[in-house]
Parts: sequence; structure tokens; C-alpha cells
Amino acid sequence: MARKYSKKASAKVRRAMKERKAGTLKSGRSGRKVKSRKQAIAIGLSEARAEGRKVPKKASKKRKSSKKRKSKR
Repeated sequence: MARKYSKKASAKVRRAMKERKAGTLKSGRSGRKVKSRKQAIAIGLSEARAEGRKVPKKASKKRKSSKKRKSKR
């Protein structure tokens, strides 16, 4: 079975996780410290994606249908 992520992408995530544990990982726009494990993984993957590494596309957000909203009112 083929790898889902490239080795370089895994290395980016590993680096982000180590930075989070050390307390030096910061988010992009706001520059706040990252405390969440999930957020650290997301930062590592997005950096790898920006470099063109093999990383699956972001999962699309599902929307609620407008029919359900109308029937609740």
C-alpha cells in the first residue's frame, strides 16, 4: 500500500510537534502560541503542502442544506 504522506511531510509534522512541546510553535496570522496537538499537525501539513510535498487535499467542510433550515422555522 502506498504512503498517504511523503517522508518529508512527516518530517515537517514531527518538527511542528517538537516546537509545540517546547512552546515555540506559533500560528500564522496572529502569532499566538499553539497549544493544541491537532493544530500543530495542521501547521506541519500546511507547510509541507506549500512546499509541494505529497499531502492529501484539505477535507471540504460540509454545509447544512437550506431545506432543513426552512423547516425548523
